[in-house]
Amino acid sequence: MPPAAALLAWYDRNRRHLPWRAQTGEAADPYRVWLSEIMLQQTTVAAVIPYYGRFLTRFPDIAALAAADEAAVMAAWAGLGYYARARNLHACARAVAAAGGFPRDLAGLRLLPGIGPYTAAAVAAIAFGVPVVPVDGNVERVVARLFAIADPLPESRSRIAAAAATLGGDAAALARPADFAQALFDLGATVCGPAAPLCTLCPWRDDCAGQRAGIAASLPRRAGRKPRPLRHGVHFWLADGAGRVLLRRRPPRGLLGGMTELPGTPWRPQPWTAEEWRRHAPMPAPWCVAGTVRHGFTHFELHLTLMAAEVAAIGVSGFLRPITALPDEALPSVMRKCAALRVPALRRAGDA
Repeated sequence: MPPAAALLAWYDRNRRHLPWRAQTGEAADPYRVWLSEIMLQQTTVAAVIPYYGRFLTRFPDIAALAAADEAAVMAAWAGLGYYARARNLHACARAVAAAGGFPRDLAGLRLLPGIGPYTAAAVAAIAFGVPVVPVDGNVERVVARLFAIADPLPESRSRIAAAAATLGGDAAALARPADFAQALFDLGATVCGPAAPLCTLCPWRDDCAGQRAGIAASLPRRAGRKPRPLRHGVHFWLADGAGRVLLRRRPPRGLLGGMTELPGTPWRPQPWTAEEWRRHAPMPAPWCVAGTVRHGFTHFELHLTLMAAEVAAIGVSGFLRPITALPDEALPSVMRKCAALRVPALRRAGDA
């Protein structure tokens, strides 16, 4: 069994300094731990850091987040994607504030909105010192290699989780559960990377069955992925003489629920003809092609055409916002990409 003490000694020398991570000797802030874990779902550390800082400035504690209205939360989240996370984040904040604080155990954390098994384990271990091993993608990769688990994902996940739990039973891990969990995260992120593991730097090199077998770099194996289907849509940039643009709110539930968007057609497998998309235009106008946008969702690829027009006055359903105020709107990344065709300042890192 790989010794936890060796990993913890490596972590003490090499730990990453992340804005949500407590400094050595400091108590972890449950709010910051939980917020970072929600943001990091399906999102990289590099992408999360700037959003985390802005979000924390706007909502510095659980009470501030609970007291905010949903539109403000969605606007602060805009660009991070997977917007159900933001709605659940807000609901969870209100539940925690009403209860007077976070539950300190796995069972209580699992009852909160938006908190699944991994997030509950991460918050419990890091914020409250519960001796449990959270298994994210980094830990999954480390454990698959350590134990040479060659069965492909996702079928091997239960076996990987069981093996990870045994690592947490080591006396050194039990003594420092928060550090042990974060040490596993850091090992996977910085040494045991996806493409080319740096085995010579690994504190567990001599204990790694995958390395001994010469298969570490190929693990974990994954079942072949089916290609994502392609969908097409047309959206409309309609501006008036006062420098305002027409927007609308998406339905509160479903994909991009509650977010702001430019009016547009439904998204479908077939491209839209001019005759078809004109029936979905907000109003008759001298429409011209402003550009195209490609955006990937989890289950499909989206190709959008942006049509643009300027008119003297807009009197149709939706709401008008000054173009200069668009950075503060709850525009999801795909809509920000569309708007950036007309307002380049709206481009954000990762939106290209």
